[in-house]
Amino acid sequence: MELKGKTALVTGGSRGLGKAIAERLASAGAIVAVNYAGNREAAEATVAGIEAAGGQAFALQARLGGKAEADHLVAGLDAELEKRIGSNRLDILVNNIGGGDYGTILDADEAFFDQVFNNNVRGAFFLTRALHSRLADFGRVINISSTGARLTDPGIIVYTMAKAAVEAFTRVLAAELGRRGITVNSVGPGFTAGETNAHVLEDPKMKAMVVDNTALRRFGTPEEIADTVLAFASPLTRWVTAQNVEASGGFKL
Repeated sequence: MELKGKTALVTGGSRGLGKAIAERLASAGAIVAVNYAGNREAAEATVAGIEAAGGQAFALQARLGGKAEADHLVAGLDAELEKRIGSNRLDILVNNIGGGDYGTILDADEAFFDQVFNNNVRGAFFLTRALHSRLADFGRVINISSTGARLTDPGIIVYTMAKAAVEAFTRVLAAELGRRGITVNSVGPGFTAGETNAHVLEDPKMKAMVVDNTALRRFGTPEEIADTVLAFASPLTRWVTAQNVEASGGFKL
């Protein structure tokens, strides 16, 4: 229960990695706000699962990507936290939303480019900006990057650019918030079992390619990514900031 009494917000927390992260933080004692864009049923199921396991959580809807959506989410978060703890203090922010389609530079029109940057960069930037004064001193900001940030596959050029921006954001924000004792780090998952990579797991050739290029010779699990996030959220990493840790099992070393 190393996070007992702490408050946390996980964006995109209703499914996949976000769900696993929300569940892990709640199991460590945090009161977790589960943000979702449109799938209310999935968010409520995540909250119900956390509560059934003895944790505390609540759902908040917002399709993040700009200032208006961020302000909407923060207003809801303020109201819920005031009800539950008597203040709007946020100890842990996990900027988890992301994703993007495959495509080369010639495939990426303006809509493609904007969608990937909205999900991975704008959403995290404007939400963190809106929460700036509410983040508790000695708190934590954890951004979800990707192993893709260091790869040179032309088929993920926009995604690679966006995740590289997330890691740059992490370093600069760490310098800004460090005076308040707030650590800012990022976690870079590799190929992780789950719905996002279902098409890879179901294709024997693609699955073998991933396994053969992973030092630990398997896919990761959402729970293993969540454990890495918990490490950054816990007191054990209070002297670590501005770092990116790949939780990829050693993909394409």
